[in-house]
Amino acid sequence: MNIVLFYHSLLSDWNHGNAHFLRGISTELIRRGNKVTIYEPENAWSLQNLLADYGQDAVNEFHTYYPLLSSTQYNPATIDLDKVLEGADLVLVHEWNEHALVKAIGEKKQRYGFKLLFHDTHHRAVTERESMSAYDISRYDGVLAFGGMIRDIYLKEKWAKKAWTWHEAADTNIFHPIENAAPEGDLVWIGNWGDEERTKELFEFIIEPVKELNIKAKIYGVRYPDYAKQALADAGIDYAGWLPNFKAPEVFARYRFTAHVPRGPYVRSLPGIPTIRPFEAMACGIPLLSAPWNDSEGLFTPGKDFLFVKNKEEMKRRIDQVLTGDAEITAMKQHALETILAKHTCAHRTDELYDICEEIGVNNFSKNTIAI
Repeated sequence: MNIVLFYHSLLSDWNHGNAHFLRGISTELIRRGNKVTIYEPENAWSLQNLLADYGQDAVNEFHTYYPLLSSTQYNPATIDLDKVLEGADLVLVHEWNEHALVKAIGEKKQRYGFKLLFHDTHHRAVTERESMSAYDISRYDGVLAFGGMIRDIYLKEKWAKKAWTWHEAADTNIFHPIENAAPEGDLVWIGNWGDEERTKELFEFIIEPVKELNIKAKIYGVRYPDYAKQALADAGIDYAGWLPNFKAPEVFARYRFTAHVPRGPYVRSLPGIPTIRPFEAMACGIPLLSAPWNDSEGLFTPGKDFLFVKNKEEMKRRIDQVLTGDAEITAMKQHALETILAKHTCAHRTDELYDICEEIGVNNFSKNTIAI
């Protein structure tokens, strides 16, 4: 297949979690013999922030970890969509694109005959309905939604004719256990502060338990306000700033456990959507303790793949269980890894995309993975 993708950024994951899945899916599509061209706007805010804080070396390092991947930066005002889209078999357009571009791509569909899918990986269908309803995807063949609730909204509101659930997953080319790494501490948490969407939860499930148990912890992420940095320092937590996502496996290998603290909109309004970080952590074989969320779509087996903790005191009890080497924890991290490898890799999601392609009439692709 000749596949054209329009996304916010391939090159930068600075406060941009969708880059994780995009990189894994693109790699898998290329490994299966497809031609994949990725377009990102030249003024993408994620890339601009990355370059401002860390320079060109950060982008160069990305290419070291993903030698198959590259992107084309474009000016939204001057991009020649006829040149870009002619000859395409499948076009995926992410929901962070401008409304005008989303509409313009749809208007080219009949002329060039490609199949066209809208990819929604965020909670804006719930939290910013007016903006999402303004997207003109009337000519699109359907929507790839990263959870059943999002899929149902598109169908119920008649924003799209068809919609499929297409969960995120772990890129196991990058995310896998790393043995014999030198230990650095007990807890590592990788996540951004998040527009005050989980402030209370971060204090309850991470900052306060670490302080009260006096364990060694490190936090990576961006957009931490000064008061949050001060709270981390007061708790004895090392704040380390941005971490390239492709380096997370190396970090996980040096700590004894990690945590998942979902943002408020997902817990309250989008049950069944854990976001991508739990997939990646479990793929690396690190024990995972999670603040409450509802796994309504049955992606995992709570208690066997990870442990839910209801409050700070239960978090402290579970941390003690991890640090004392409890056999249940050892079994859990192995079970979690097996679950990921059996159901939740980017290869699995590519298979699902291929099934959708067959349903909408894209047939010129190979299902055989090739060595590159």
